[in-house]
Formats: sequence, structure tokens, C-alpha cells
Amino acid sequence: MYTYDTLSEALNDLQKRGFTHDFNLTYSQIESKTTKEVYSPEVFEVVEVYRFEGMSSPGDNSVVYAIQTKTGVKGVLVDAYGVYADSLSPEMIQKLHFSR
Repeated sequence: MYTYDTLSEALNDLQKRGFTHDFNLTYSQIESKTTKEVYSPEVFEVVEVYRFEGMSSPGDNSVVYAIQTKTGVKGVLVDAYGVYADSLSPEMIQKLHFSR
């Protein structure tokens, strides 16, 4: 596992290490912003997780998930700590639970 001081430092290094896709989180899957391909929890793994806390406001907290699909697609998902569990399917909550 790597150590980063800032969110931008983590994103830049992950990009250099091949995590080139930028994922959006939806209710029951993740979607690549670039290709619009969607991936259900069964076909991807969270391989690294990094948390960042805002210095001035708790609302600035975020988490970066480094994700790899079973087909080898690698990317990142950036999310806020305080995401409401109601907005995710039980499968997505289970997939992301260890890092929330």
C-alpha cells in the first residue's frame, strides 16, 4: 500500500500506475466516465483505498478507491465519506464496506 499526503497526489500516482479510468458510483454499479461501460459488483475488485480528511471542514472528507475489473480495466472512484447508504444497493454497500 502506498501513502499519500493529498488527494491529487494519490490520483496522479494511481494514473501513472495504470488506473486510468474515472468511475462514477451509481445505485448498483460503477460506470466509466469515458467509455460509459458499467460494471456490477461481481466483476470488479477494490484493490486499494485511501482516505483524505479536509483541514477546514468535515465536509471535505473523501475516499479514493483503486478499482480493477475482471477484464483488466483499472480506474479510480472518488467519493465522499458521508455518502448515504440508502443511495446504494446492498451489493455495492458490501463491496465498498471495508473502506467506509
